[in-house]
Amino acid sequence: MGKVTGFLEIDREQPTRRKPEERIKDWFEIYQPFPEERQREQGARCMDCGVPFCHTGCPVNNIIPDWNDLVYNGRWESAIRRLHATNNFPEFTGRICPAPCEAACVLGINLPPVSIKLIEKSIVERAWDEGWIHPEPPEHNTGKRVAVVGSGPSGLAAAQQLRRAGHSVTVYEKNDRIGGLLRYGIPNFKLEKHVIDRRLQQMRAEGVSFVTGAHVGVNVPVEALTEHYDAILLCGGSEQPRDLKIPGRELKGIHFAMEFLPQQNHRCEGDTVDPSTAITAAGKRVLIIGGGDTGADCLGTSLRQGAKSVHQFEIMPKPPETRASSTPWPLWPMQLRTESSHEEGGIRDWSINSVKFTGDESGNVKQLHAVRVGPPPKFEPIPGTEFTLDVDLVLLAMGFLGPVRNGMIEQLGVDLDQRGNVATTDYMTSKDGIFAAGDMRRGQSLVVWAISEGRKAAAAVDTYLSQKAALLHRTSIG
Repeated sequence: MGKVTGFLEIDREQPTRRKPEERIKDWFEIYQPFPEERQREQGARCMDCGVPFCHTGCPVNNIIPDWNDLVYNGRWESAIRRLHATNNFPEFTGRICPAPCEAACVLGINLPPVSIKLIEKSIVERAWDEGWIHPEPPEHNTGKRVAVVGSGPSGLAAAQQLRRAGHSVTVYEKNDRIGGLLRYGIPNFKLEKHVIDRRLQQMRAEGVSFVTGAHVGVNVPVEALTEHYDAILLCGGSEQPRDLKIPGRELKGIHFAMEFLPQQNHRCEGDTVDPSTAITAAGKRVLIIGGGDTGADCLGTSLRQGAKSVHQFEIMPKPPETRASSTPWPLWPMQLRTESSHEEGGIRDWSINSVKFTGDESGNVKQLHAVRVGPPPKFEPIPGTEFTLDVDLVLLAMGFLGPVRNGMIEQLGVDLDQRGNVATTDYMTSKDGIFAAGDMRRGQSLVVWAISEGRKAAAAVDTYLSQKAALLHRTSIG
């Protein structure tokens, strides 16, 4: 414990955000620098609890009290070693994780919790600045070949772990750049892409191979993998969006969020988006249906593109301002969350059900017809609350229903679970030697869960390959 009385003497602090009117003019990350001395003070607030419930909240099982203490004592290089012991990419989680660890912090029972996410990011950025992060190639090669399909956080974490175990690893990515959701799903104002690129440089130096433009099951036959690799790990994510099947859905100007967001990320990379398929909020009355993180990302992106107005609707009732009694500590709290995008503009509203869209004679969407509803599970319409909203662009951000089945999954013939995700036992699918991890296995979730899944799946693949090698060795001797 860095300072016995730290939690009594020091208040929780967070970096300040750039002014909304300034930051909506660019695509850079929104936080101001935070001085080292104040970073260390935040580490001093950790009580080093006898039972550190922050561990239960953290999907990657970060050893949080240890690196809080190390930061307070200025032992930054030791802190990054402790952090990397459980998390391959703390610079990702330190930026975009909602921090379930903080929700479980014991100090949070009656005081603001420790600024765990801030400290995590501070450690890893200090490590990059000091040159403490470098390639860690394996000491020996096993001769086993593994294909990882998908280069999001689960695929990257698994690939790095497997390569460090000595296996030959090739990552297949259908897009033109590596990164998956990190690259083309999360806006630059939350995660600038050079943060991904420096990790990829490290992984390439460790010996991981990357193949882009390789859509397995489409332009890369599954046989190219099954016939040439000793194991395959599927990390393709949960990309089947939930649709809104109401009259008028076919009108032009209604798009899934993940049709809209990647285009802006391409523009930020310097790419030219095909004008015939370009989606932009510039000068338009935008409606976002869905109140989660993806909806907030659409909001911040629409404002930066110059939308005339933005509304964000959610069918669920407005959450309470503070932790709901139904989710007591140390559970993840049901409560209202205000993202940085919500500070920048737009109108949020809850308990609204979309009834139909209507359009003009050219087939463009022009109005939403909606009604206010009662609480779940019935969401009964409230008489007399019907209304219309003029719109030019509608973005559907209502979550995802699991992986895309046609193509790779169908061709591999792996079993699915009741939710439509790839079914596994200890991360292995119904097909011998084929594994799955991340959102493709557990459903739509957090980046930190994806990293956790990738690490655990890599361990399962390594065990499988080791047992297979041992069996072959015994057979050859016999």
